[in-house]
Amino acid sequence: MELDQIDRKLLLLLQKNSKQTTKQLSLQLDLSVTAVYERIRKLERANIITDYVALIDKDKVQRGFAAFCHVRLVQHSKSFLTAFEKKIQELDEVKSCFHVSGDYDYILHVLVKDMQAYREFMVTKLTSIAHIGNTHSSFVMTEVKNHSAISI
Repeated sequence: MELDQIDRKLLLLLQKNSKQTTKQLSLQLDLSVTAVYERIRKLERANIITDYVALIDKDKVQRGFAAFCHVRLVQHSKSFLTAFEKKIQELDEVKSCFHVSGDYDYILHVLVKDMQAYREFMVTKLTSIAHIGNTHSSFVMTEVKNHSAISI
């Protein structure tokens, strides 16, 4: 699907605040409410808009300790990769998981309460997953930039 300038502006507005009504959006886009509604539905049907979420203050829900954990599997077989990815889906502490190239196979973005909670996560959950060769953790000292919006 080809995005025109209005689609792009609409996507930017929704990324800034997806709770805006179609009326509020229509005023900003100089379109009718119906036209805005139809554009949003078109973007949803094309899976350009995939979801609507609320962003939460991590500290206020006791998930303010962030770590990036690099994971190397003992072997790169499809069955090991699939088994690992299935187990990762079950771990609430893992915010994101990326299969990457380089020295490690995966990078996990982990959010927990504190260092003790991270240790508990590592010992009881992550390293209990079969086929993990080794891990390497880096801890976030300061969050310099973390945006959910995508520039279009």
